[in-house]
Amino acid sequence: MIAFTLNGESRQVEAPTDVAHLLDDLGYAGKRVAVEKNGEIVPKSLHATTRIEPGCRIEIVVAVGGG
Repeated sequence: MIAFTLNGESRQVEAPTDVAHLLDDLGYAGKRVAVEKNGEIVPKSLHATTRIEPGCRIEIVVAVGGG
């Protein structure tokens, strides 16, 4: 298991995993989201290759439409 922080809360996932799998597990697959790892934006093109590591901080923001 990997312990990390997601949106300010402690979480654990099975190792190894990446941002794309995390988004899928959380139900965000196919949605417009912004992902930050340890203070740096993770481009969508790198979601599948960006690993979730022990102790890292992940922030996920979901885009909300309005008008």
